[in-house]
Amino acid sequence: MFGSRSRRLLIAIPVVAVALIAGACSSNNGGSSASTTSGGGSSSSATPTLKVALVAPSAVNDLAFTQSMVEALNTVKAKYNLQVAVSDNQFVVSDAANILRQYASQGYNLVIAHGSQYGGTIQQLAPQFPKVSFAWGTAGSTFNLPNVFAYQANSNEGGYVEGYTAALLSKTHVLGVIGPIAVGDAKLYVDGFAAGAKAANPKTVVHVTYTGSFSDVSLMSKAATAYLADNADVMTGSSQSVVGAIGVCKANNVAWFGTQWTQDSLAPDQVVASQVYDWTGILEQIITAIKGGTLGGATYSLTLGNGGEKISFNSGYTVPPDVMTAVQKVISGIEDGSISVPQ
Repeated sequence: MFGSRSRRLLIAIPVVAVALIAGACSSNNGGSSASTTSGGGSSSSATPTLKVALVAPSAVNDLAFTQSMVEALNTVKAKYNLQVAVSDNQFVVSDAANILRQYASQGYNLVIAHGSQYGGTIQQLAPQFPKVSFAWGTAGSTFNLPNVFAYQANSNEGGYVEGYTAALLSKTHVLGVIGPIAVGDAKLYVDGFAAGAKAANPKTVVHVTYTGSFSDVSLMSKAATAYLADNADVMTGSSQSVVGAIGVCKANNVAWFGTQWTQDSLAPDQVVASQVYDWTGILEQIITAIKGGTLGGATYSLTLGNGGEKISFNSGYTVPPDVMTAVQKVISGIEDGSISVPQ
């Protein structure tokens, strides 16, 4: 239906728990897939079906950005009687644009473009399909269009917490941070991590590198390897390509902090904690708005305070009690507003 780069599979969106490393690495292979599922339950006969399409840049089990949205859709699909189609691994923007147009022309009620790189496409498409709701993130702009929702993650908050923790744990006081491209939640996370580390220990050296790619695993690996030479004993990074950096950390017993989704399974002894995105609340607000006749015009944010972001500590990594106590105070301070995290 979408040409040679996509295929439709009549299966439910998977909830992935184990054996994810290969799937996460596959996000760099250029493949794509689509899956369709309908919400079930006794309410489905009384509740009209809402057709939702998701276009995402990486694999549905990437342990990062795409998986966070897929899991949220899995959570709400039965409650709202959703028929869901997913096209993943759409890291080529021009290909994604064609698929987004296809979904819009096929009468989907909500088309989600899950990636800041898709913003220009949504800005062009939405006026051409005024009866279709579009949602995109992570960014805060609806382009003043009545059928566009925008969503973002205040990932600087979780980044600040993890950077604070990293600085307290580091023995060399050298941290390595690897971003993909300096946009959206990736840049917010990197900046927040650096700010948190400096707040915990102003003498901490924080090295920051952007690879220029969301999907190139080898570039992440090279950046992490370079940080070893700089004596970094704690690292972090953002995007689906972090599997490359995590592999380096695992091989060299370097602590790692994750973001977007829990990454414990990739390095059970090295992952300290992960900032996890939960888009469920935002999806519920968007779906409720659409069912009420509002097709767009609102922006939503994940924060630590509203529960859209969570810091998930790895039970397999022992954080000293005094460090954990200090970190919990930081989390509480961000949630109640007594700690202001730089934007």
